[in-house]
Amino acid sequence: MGWLSGSSAPAAKEPVAPNRSQRAACWEGRDKFFNCLDKHDIIDAIAEKEKARNECRKEELEFEKACVGSWVEYFKKQRVMLKKRENMMNQLKAEGAQKIDLPKPL
Repeated sequence: MGWLSGSSAPAAKEPVAPNRSQRAACWEGRDKFFNCLDKHDIIDAIAEKEKARNECRKEELEFEKACVGSWVEYFKKQRVMLKKRENMMNQLKAEGAQKIDLPKPL
């Protein structure tokens, strides 16, 4: 078989972006999964994979079914980042930090 053989590989399918109802279903699945994680004090579903699976298996499966795989990974990582930011902001407030307004860039 060479480069110019008669058989060709099937054409790769172009990825199709989820429509509005598919995105809404994904977000709903994400929210249910994250509510379950909150209930069981799990922040990082990737690092605490076994605990998350044991406590929130049904919700995680629904989340993974409703969302594209890359979205699932993104949302799990985003959750950790947002929780860290929230904790940092709370710590700064507890230390008496003041918000300052910076001039807008030109």
